[in-house]
Amino acid sequence: MEKKNRDEIAEAYDSPPWWYDIRGFFILTFAYNSTIWNQLRFFGPNFGAQHLEVACGTGTLLELVLRWRKLKRLPDVTVTGIDYAEPMLDGARKRFAGNPNVTIRHADAAALPYPDASFDTVNIANSVHCFPEVDGALRDVFRVLKPGGTLAANALLYPRTIQPFRSIAQWINDWGIRKGILYTPYEQDDVRRRLMESGFEIVSEEVAGNCYNVLARRPNQS
Repeated sequence: MEKKNRDEIAEAYDSPPWWYDIRGFFILTFAYNSTIWNQLRFFGPNFGAQHLEVACGTGTLLELVLRWRKLKRLPDVTVTGIDYAEPMLDGARKRFAGNPNVTIRHADAAALPYPDASFDTVNIANSVHCFPEVDGALRDVFRVLKPGGTLAANALLYPRTIQPFRSIAQWINDWGIRKGILYTPYEQDDVRRRLMESGFEIVSEEVAGNCYNVLARRPNQS
């Protein structure tokens, strides 16, 4: 099946934010076999003082995570959210218009417009498998992380759940590739290898449903 390039993928996300969110909920449930609660617990703790949210989309999950952090009485942080799809960014800009701690910017994950060692933490939520240049994105995330900084990311795996859920997930994945909102699912070992080749060390990892959740660190400089 022919995969889309970067601009074709961005064009595939040219839909109203409300439809993107509804579609995302069904993909999360039936393709990722995950829940919002699981994602809040995984991504929520990984926010340093200066945080980068890569492929933030409409900002729906980011907003939920920030609310979760507030309920947990975790420290306030300064967040920069980036995405390549302008329609998604329009929704995020409106969502965070009244929040001075959140900046939304158009950017390519594989060519981040920030100096080296700019951020304490980075999250890539539900997007690694959408990147046509995943190795370039991981290398650039490594570059903009401060030494000792952490990346929390999840990657969609090839369906591994029992039937009929495996077939449902496969159908959604095939549809996503045809439409351009999914570049490819992965195997866990493949994602781990790509992270390590980009310079990261693995802090923790787990497979939940059809998702590989991984916390990785940029090593401290000697």
